[in-house]
Amino acid sequence: MDTSLSLLLFSFSFFIIIILNKINRLRSPASKDKLIDHHHVISHSQGPKFPQGSLGWPVLGETIEFISSAYSNRPESFMDKRRLLYGRVFKSHIFGTATIVSTDAEVNRAVLQSDSTAFVPFYPKTVRELMGKSSILLINGSLQRRFHGLVGSFLKSPLLKAQIVGDMHKYLSESMDMWSEDQAVLIQDVSKTVAFKVLAKALISVEKGDELEELKKEFEQFISGLMSLPVNFPGTQLHRSLQAKKKMVKQVEKIIEGKTRREKNKDEDCDIAKDVVDVLLKDSSEYLTHNLIANNMIDMMIPGHDSVPVLITLAVKFLSDSPAALNFLTEENMKLKSMKELTGEPLYWNDYLSLPFTQKVITETLRMGNVIIGVMRKAMRDVEVKGYVIPKGWCFLAYLRSVHLDKLYYDSPYKFNPWRWQERDMNTSSFSPFGGGQRLCPGLDLARLEASVFLHHLVTRFRWIAGEDTIINFPTVHMKNKLPIWIKRR
Repeated sequence: MDTSLSLLLFSFSFFIIIILNKINRLRSPASKDKLIDHHHVISHSQGPKFPQGSLGWPVLGETIEFISSAYSNRPESFMDKRRLLYGRVFKSHIFGTATIVSTDAEVNRAVLQSDSTAFVPFYPKTVRELMGKSSILLINGSLQRRFHGLVGSFLKSPLLKAQIVGDMHKYLSESMDMWSEDQAVLIQDVSKTVAFKVLAKALISVEKGDELEELKKEFEQFISGLMSLPVNFPGTQLHRSLQAKKKMVKQVEKIIEGKTRREKNKDEDCDIAKDVVDVLLKDSSEYLTHNLIANNMIDMMIPGHDSVPVLITLAVKFLSDSPAALNFLTEENMKLKSMKELTGEPLYWNDYLSLPFTQKVITETLRMGNVIIGVMRKAMRDVEVKGYVIPKGWCFLAYLRSVHLDKLYYDSPYKFNPWRWQERDMNTSSFSPFGGGQRLCPGLDLARLEASVFLHHLVTRFRWIAGEDTIINFPTVHMKNKLPIWIKRR
């Protein structure tokens, strides 16, 4: 299917979504108070101002142009055009809702660091239905902070990092031993398979056999519905995805019941958490029910399933196109491997994270690749940020990609240059590849670790030539041809 036809189908899908949203909105008496006039901009000579911009066509807004740009090789062109006209913060109407769009690093940081009294997460209707009301991606307040804190602490623990290094070594060795020099290796597929195995074990201690295969099959069906029409009846993708999630939840609930039963019988050492489920079961909160835990284990697979494989694949893509960076990274990793062979020591997790140039490559890949192109929030009240008013009920889109590719913040922003991070600090508002604030991705360190281990194994075992391929940026970032490479063993 070519791009133009895909765009037509996708545009038509969103047309239906927008019509449904519009009908629902018109049913509400308060709806008229929530929208600002399409042809006038509210401004103040003194004090905060309402962002300038356009709400586009009636009903459709500017969604079609946004999607058209998103499918191009410069998705940020939609933002660039409006930034020149209206400034770095502007109003628009996309995906069926009035939206304040920000390409300003400081404004984005302020909004993402706000609490739930000002902003809450916003997702399309289909995503909300698939996640459910108790999803960690949607809940707010003390329960969200408790859940996020428990999971984040475990994901950052040395114990889990050591486990992941061992698992990555095992899974990569099994895969790479089978690679043929006569056949292309699809990096995107390999990284996705390995990352899912690592994730399933870290979350629920499922690592092999029919149980893992069944989980993976149902998960693929589940995520297929994330960008589907919000129509739920037998035969629709949303219905199939919801049914797949029910099956996965039952599977995870059985695992939880087994853990609970063994804990009562003292069949295993219960003082040490082996996975995220163990961590949550040990908490005394009455709100962390077995069903809530099971549902959230499925939801937590989504960012891990996409983000890590895409990060790995894009790193290999950018390195393949930058021989100088690839040679520098290879030398660094070969030196570490030789040193460990001489001492007879294994590679530990902190060995991988201490490779300075490898970490710069990963950082630059996150900046250029924009695994997460933006983050959406909904204003719970009128909020003033850096002189702008974001009205209650409006959506806010922090478009991270525009910030990461802005020449105001980065010299030659479209050039892959890991060396730029020798002089730069990552802890700035202009670099936020995984969002920010209370909802900052708790698996950030693990994503870096998995990418580091993958690149180490790849460059120390193989030389390769990458095939021609194109980065697709919408609806999710991925390689058009899954990044084929032809390898030669060292």
